[in-house]
Amino acid sequence: MTRRILFGFHAVTSRLRVQPSSVQGVYAATGRHDARMRDLASRAAAAGIAVHAADDARLRELAGNDRHQGVVALVDDVHPHVTLDDVLESLSEPALVLVLDGVTDPHNLGACLRNADAFGAQAVVVPKDRAVGVNATVAKAASGAADTVPVITVTNLARTIAALKDRGVWVLGADSGGESLVEADLSGPVAWVLGAEGQGLRRLTRESCDRIVGIPLVGTVESLNVSVAAGICLYATRAARLRATR
Repeated sequence: MTRRILFGFHAVTSRLRVQPSSVQGVYAATGRHDARMRDLASRAAAAGIAVHAADDARLRELAGNDRHQGVVALVDDVHPHVTLDDVLESLSEPALVLVLDGVTDPHNLGACLRNADAFGAQAVVVPKDRAVGVNATVAKAASGAADTVPVITVTNLARTIAALKDRGVWVLGADSGGESLVEADLSGPVAWVLGAEGQGLRRLTRESCDRIVGIPLVGTVESLNVSVAAGICLYATRAARLRATR
């Protein structure tokens, strides 16, 4: 089993809560004893995990940056290999999948994972090439969602979109020039496809979608950050489903 680094309070605390047996050790800032650190140390102690005091230089060396918030953990990479078919075949409700076309910023991917967790998306699909994978920075930005939402890496995004269609999933591309999100039919199984920062959907990806749906903007900005747009699209879908059950 491979190991990796997690850093930041949200990411480490979430792993201690969800999968404590995968945590091999915790390194915490020397002399820090505030309530947040005491809670983390208590969780680690309850799971029988050692907490090692470390100075800032050691924490920076382990995390690879200065954004560790005073806590770093060495963990087993416990995520099993999951395919899109695995996810779709195990669902007890209509599919809600987030497909990201070439998102390269780890903070954006982390924020998209938080949105996916918050609004009940069952998986996030990313391409193998020209996109960021789940690393320690992504896990920190995801605030624990990297441990709860399957991230499925695929070699051919257009082929994956075609497979979603074959499974009866409506593929909606979030981009300008389409129908308004306010009026869009969001019933049934849905996969939202969002493009990279600044570029939007690539031509082939856009042409592969069943429909293009745009978020109506009333201010002066012309576009939204991909993670913000993902949150709006996922929330709108979840809200439409809740209304349909009343």
